[in-house]
Amino acid sequence: MSFDQWVLDSAVSQRTAWLVDVVDVITDSGGTLASWLIATLLTIVLLVRGLRTEALLIAGSMLTGLLVMSGLKRIFTRTRPPLPERLIEIDSYSFPSGHAMMSAILATSVAAVILRLALPRLAKMAMLASLGLYTIAVGFSRVYLAAHWMTDVLAGWAFGMVWAGVWIWGTAQIRKRRALVTS
Repeated sequence: MSFDQWVLDSAVSQRTAWLVDVVDVITDSGGTLASWLIATLLTIVLLVRGLRTEALLIAGSMLTGLLVMSGLKRIFTRTRPPLPERLIEIDSYSFPSGHAMMSAILATSVAAVILRLALPRLAKMAMLASLGLYTIAVGFSRVYLAAHWMTDVLAGWAFGMVWAGVWIWGTAQIRKRRALVTS
């Protein structure tokens, strides 16, 4: 039995009606609509506060991340877990998990913004832990509902963190150039 099948079988064996309902809410919180609402709101708040580079990080990583994720799905063309285990009807490819990738991009980008801000250390630690738990919960929700194989989720997290890292590095370069120009 493969790793993916073993994880899927384990998740299915742990299902209860109330937990499926809870996991549905978690998976919806990491979906396209919720992620875009959060990213849009954060971008607006950052722009209003004059933090243009940080706003660019959030908006740019999410917009381009969606394109990268869609392209990766078309390259790999992996099918989703089978019915009846799959509790969500989806007609797109499985690899990588879009929920895992986009939540990882959002969480990693927001974490970078938090680290750039002058906030109390305890507040930063609490926010960073919450972001990590959020993306982990979203990813596992996709496996629990059999919308994805575990390796889809692991790849989504990895691609998402790498993509956010590219944007974090890029915006750090912009900040350095601006600092040189103003000094």
